[in-house]
Amino acid sequence: MATFLGKGGTVQVGSNAIAEIRSYSIDENIDVVEDTSMGDAAKSYIASIKDFSGSVDVLYDDTDTNGQTALSVGSSVTLNFAPEGTGSGAVKLTGTAIVTGKSVTATHDGLVESSISVQGTGGLTTTTY
Repeated sequence: MATFLGKGGTVQVGSNAIAEIRSYSIDENIDVVEDTSMGDAAKSYIASIKDFSGSVDVLYDDTDTNGQTALSVGSSVTLNFAPEGTGSGAVKLTGTAIVTGKSVTATHDGLVESSISVQGTGGLTTTTY
C-alpha cells in the first residue's frame, strides 16, 4: 500500500501551480435515483449524475497572477489536483470548476490567509502526469 505526504501535493490552474498552498480538499459525489417498483422486497437505486466541489486554502499572495488571482469569484477554470505531486506517473484529478467563493482572513499575530471554494461543472477525470 502506498502512502504519500501531503506536502508533496499541489493544485494547478491549468498547468500553473497555485502558490503558497496550505491545504486542499475535494468532494466527489454521484446522485442516485430510486428505481424500486411494485413487488420489490427492498428499495433499489441506480447511479445518476456526478459532480465535485472543493476548496484550496493558501497563504495570501496577490503576486500569484496565474494561480490565486486567476481564481476570481465567478470564473470558470480547469483545475488539476495532484495528491502525489507532478512527477512522471503521478495521479492527477482534473475537472472544470466555477469559483464560488473566496475569503481572506488575518490576525494580529498571524499570516494573511485565503480560502477559495469551487463547484465542479462535471465530473473529475483521473489520469497521470
